[in-house]
Amino acid sequence: MTTLWDTTGAAVVRALAAERRSGGAVTSGNALTLVIVVNEKDVAAGEEAATIAASKHPMRMLMVIRRQIDAPVPRLDAEVLMGGRLGPGEAVILRMHGRLALHAESVTLPLLAPDAPVVTWWHGTPPDRIAYDPLGVFAERRITDVSRTSDPVAALTKRANDYAAGDTDLAWTRVTGWRAALASAYDSADAPAVSASIDGDDTDPSALLLAGWLSWALGCYVPVNKVPGAAIESATIGFESVPSIKAFRDGSRLVLRREGQQDSIAPFPERTLGELLAEELRHLDADEIYANALGTVCGVPDLEERLVQRTHVWNDPALADDPASAAW
Repeated sequence: MTTLWDTTGAAVVRALAAERRSGGAVTSGNALTLVIVVNEKDVAAGEEAATIAASKHPMRMLMVIRRQIDAPVPRLDAEVLMGGRLGPGEAVILRMHGRLALHAESVTLPLLAPDAPVVTWWHGTPPDRIAYDPLGVFAERRITDVSRTSDPVAALTKRANDYAAGDTDLAWTRVTGWRAALASAYDSADAPAVSASIDGDDTDPSALLLAGWLSWALGCYVPVNKVPGAAIESATIGFESVPSIKAFRDGSRLVLRREGQQDSIAPFPERTLGELLAEELRHLDADEIYANALGTVCGVPDLEERLVQRTHVWNDPALADDPASAAW
């Protein structure tokens, strides 16, 4: 590991090149560059998740920590690691103080792995508009998590209004198991669906996205019925002439129940943040199904037809009423 205090972007590039030369085979074959935007208080959780993802995907990891944008003197501190605590690949941790934090791309761009796709993940409150943050503009895939905002429902609507091909959200990733189970059960049915519903938290973005996906897939309105308990307690699909299908959680298992048939039971453990991130890194193309689900639940049509290109829009958090809480 190389630690650089009060350094420059050029010095970080040289340190990375030196570590690569000494790392040999450990540092070869990066499949992507993962740019992580995180606040200092969330660094430990971000590192833990990224380490799990790095064990499944060869990558160069760049962690950008923006600190004290009102500091009078810009400053850059960096750590360069090869095969260390952040997994088997390459990792650079960049702590940016003062106005340098508003120009993080000036340090980050020269550090991108050559000829590899770029994924940006905001572990925290995402920008109101991704075009405000150049770290999102130059990425092919952009991962947010509206569940970490103070108002997830409003944040979900912002993601729909701001959507471009390549965007996704971990609230969507959390319902992969539910979608797989319901799709499998639906494929085995011999009649068209006429209704569906979700029981859970009607303010949880994952429950809303699951309802949006079912609404889009089945062509009917799917409500989220508020019940105490988990974000998603159960999902039910009704048919014209055959018994309905109900999927519900039973501890760490998912049960599929249909009248007259034996229950189908599958493991359904809670996944860690790192496992969710690793899933999103498995596919780097646009997620059109997410776009359809998001657009349906937020009432914003034709999201899947939007282009991937964004143009950077300058946004200075220091000009906000509360710079400390302003979204990038």
